[in-house]
Amino acid sequence: MSFKTILSVIGNRDQETDLAKAIELALQMDAHLTVLVMDIAITPTLSDYPVGTVWLDQRVEDMKALQSTTERAKASLTVANIPYDIEHFYTERPFAADVIYRHALYADLVLLGEKTRANSALLSAVVDGAVFEAQRPLLLTSATDKPAAKVRKVLLAWNSRPEAGRAAREAMELLRHAEAVHLAVVDPDATYLANGGEPGADMAAYLARHGVNVVVDQLPSGGRRVQDVLNSHAVEVGADLIVMGAYGHSRLRERVFGGVTQSMLEESPVPVLIAR
Repeated sequence: MSFKTILSVIGNRDQETDLAKAIELALQMDAHLTVLVMDIAITPTLSDYPVGTVWLDQRVEDMKALQSTTERAKASLTVANIPYDIEHFYTERPFAADVIYRHALYADLVLLGEKTRANSALLSAVVDGAVFEAQRPLLLTSATDKPAAKVRKVLLAWNSRPEAGRAAREAMELLRHAEAVHLAVVDPDATYLANGGEPGADMAAYLARHGVNVVVDQLPSGGRRVQDVLNSHAVEVGADLIVMGAYGHSRLRERVFGGVTQSMLEESPVPVLIAR
């Protein structure tokens, strides 16, 4: 699908780089940019009760910083001369995911830069609200990444699961315009109930019908973690983007014990587009 509305979620401090990446992507995709400036309110500890002035003063400072970030973002968006809208929210942690969900419903793509990814509470809220609740694709970038609209090579992580299929469909426009798509299957299981007699062949045929230049890479893990295999292969083939499904296991299990999605959310050598 084409991305005509991009939702960029940014925090309340040092967000110039993340906003610049969002503006750049919106310009390249000729898309409307919705910017959501958010901060999650600090929760008082037991020692703060009754609530003291220090805790209240911190909230006031956070809200001032949020307003200041919003005003600077508005100025940058106006200079960029792109269609946009912008809102800011200072919210409690239990309500953050719902705020993001209600905005992500009206977006084709949700974008997170490296500054926002570093905020674990905000990252978790975006995953819950955008990926799980609104079921929108999430693009994770850093300041040095090549723009997603100009990717030449893509690594598509494939495990024959619904999440991976949805990720491929959400990213189809990017896949079609890429020079090459490496469909990577780690430790393929050539059984009917797993990856099929020729792991990756069915998905490759499906993509080829959409005009995707695809090659299947069957990768042995050799005892390494799947995420390490994918990241290493992405570097080897010169991929500009990794496309993958989110959370094959329950998100609670992955957050507690670790997993492919959780590792990719925290760090990856190239931009990652995930969907569920």
